[in-house]
Amino acid sequence: MITLTVDDTEGMEALGARLAPRLRAGDLVLLNGELGAGKTTLTRGLGAALGARGAVTSPTFVLAREHPTASGVPLVHVDAYRLATARELDDLDLDYDHAIVVVEWGAGKLDGVSDSWLSIDIRRRAGDAARDDLAGDDLAGDDPRDVTITGTGPRGLELEASLQTAE
Repeated sequence: MITLTVDDTEGMEALGARLAPRLRAGDLVLLNGELGAGKTTLTRGLGAALGARGAVTSPTFVLAREHPTASGVPLVHVDAYRLATARELDDLDLDYDHAIVVVEWGAGKLDGVSDSWLSIDIRRRAGDAARDDLAGDDLAGDDPRDVTITGTGPRGLELEASLQTAE
């Protein structure tokens, strides 16, 4: 488990960019955090570093967006907020084997989807959550965030270790 503090929007995008070169087809990244925590901001940094085509924005209303990347491995960005179960996530028929898949709001919905993933939990500091300045799909305000990164399964643990050695 890695714990770190991300100070602002640029820092959250930089965290995504730091993760990008470690990812390959078949990797699954789970993003957890309240509305405005910075999930999409992190994904935007990831997409920029991967050379993703198109704006990386929240897929809230379409559930999933696929972005071609410079490497040829697509970035699939999923918003599972309106999905209730792993079965509903599976029903999206995503190509987990040939894409880098980032799932927002996917906690408890990955059973059977993969045996490995990297979880990134983004939490506002105490008192920050009550702020009423949410900016939709982006990091709300530039208050520091506490970020915990945890690998699950062989590939998830490998990704976690690679991030830890790069600190």
